[in-house]
Amino acid sequence: MALRTIRMQGDPVLGKVCREVKEITPKLEILIADMLETMYDACGVGLAAPQVGVLKRVVTIDVGDGPLVMINPRIVSADGEQTGGEGCLSLPGMAGQVTRPNHVIARAYDANMQEFEIEATELLARAICHEVDHLDGHMYTELVEGEIYEVSYEDDEEE
Repeated sequence: MALRTIRMQGDPVLGKVCREVKEITPKLEILIADMLETMYDACGVGLAAPQVGVLKRVVTIDVGDGPLVMINPRIVSADGEQTGGEGCLSLPGMAGQVTRPNHVIARAYDANMQEFEIEATELLARAICHEVDHLDGHMYTELVEGEIYEVSYEDDEEE
């Protein structure tokens, strides 16, 4: 496993639509392992392959329940609404208020190319929507309501 460089907002690769994955290869297995390591190292809850310069439909997510790998994810149902602060590893230290569905059902393949369906609410629903947006060439900043603001982590460290 290796840390990969996270592409920053403005990098042209972040605006491109990703290709579907057809099969698991040793190279794809390395990508997934590297994405997980990179996501954890950056203290993120999600990472999409284009954020590390790879235009494939692969995301990794961990909202505290263990790693979730989604290959070729698609949201098949979404309802409800949640508005909250959202950030991105491709725009570190910044966040903005974004409204997303509070409940989603998504279908994807796991790291063994076994299809699965996941029902998600709250933070996991937000993370799935956020990462699928990356695969379609979009950043959360397109959805921000109001201004993007700087996030301070100093308050968290004092508690």
